[in-house]
Amino acid sequence: MPEGHTIHRLARDYAARFAGGAVAVTSPQGKFADAAALLDGAELHTADAHGKHLFLGFRGADWVHIHLGLFGKVAFGDAPAPPPTDTVRLRLANPTAYVDLRGPTTCALVTGEEKTAVHGRLGPDPLRVDADPEAAHRRVRRSRTSIAALLMDQKVIAGVGNVYRAEVLFRHGIDPYRPGKDITPAEWDAIWADLVALMREGVRTNRIDTVRPEHTPEAMGRPPRVDDHGGEVYVYRRAGLPCHLCGGEIRTASLAARNLFWCPGCQRS
Repeated sequence: MPEGHTIHRLARDYAARFAGGAVAVTSPQGKFADAAALLDGAELHTADAHGKHLFLGFRGADWVHIHLGLFGKVAFGDAPAPPPTDTVRLRLANPTAYVDLRGPTTCALVTGEEKTAVHGRLGPDPLRVDADPEAAHRRVRRSRTSIAALLMDQKVIAGVGNVYRAEVLFRHGIDPYRPGKDITPAEWDAIWADLVALMREGVRTNRIDTVRPEHTPEAMGRPPRVDDHGGEVYVYRRAGLPCHLCGGEIRTASLAARNLFWCPGCQRS
């Protein structure tokens, strides 16, 4: 599932190509056809992201709420748009560009009040200017749940996924199984600041890189990572391989229905 930086990147790309002008809105697949007919020809005024949720604002209070889930895909292209396939849930087009949405978990027309309700269910997002990290910390410090599980709980902090969860805990030497109540305020401030910096860089580059400059392949004289997910990381999807820092074996286990990765040598309890 895409992490929050990808959704913020999509919001930026939607706005850059379509905001401020009338947009042709269609649903070749037919599942969004009635809503598309209502929006066709309207102006896109806002593209907003919160965690893994994307909102496209039309007219005064019409919002398309999109959640990609595990299988959703977005593809941008230059005009003229080719004939769409019948898998396209939502197409936006104007004289210069088009974008196709396929396979999302959610693609729904919602009101402003319904959009506000979605925001209310989500924790603070490190990529939003209105984020309150203390609100997340209040939930963390009251919980006996592991910090690794809490970081994946979108009600606690929105937008963090499996990669950022594993990597930020490694970068701060925190045992992923430590209860949230044992995370100190200083540790939480450091985790939050690091997520802000890492995720902003993810928006900029459209990939996740988490190793510090002194640990890049060039600096360490090691081969670059070869993985479909791309990006240089410390522990994510490196189970059984030696840690870049201590040389110990990277471990993996299932936690919160996802595979957790960590280094027992660098992340001591």
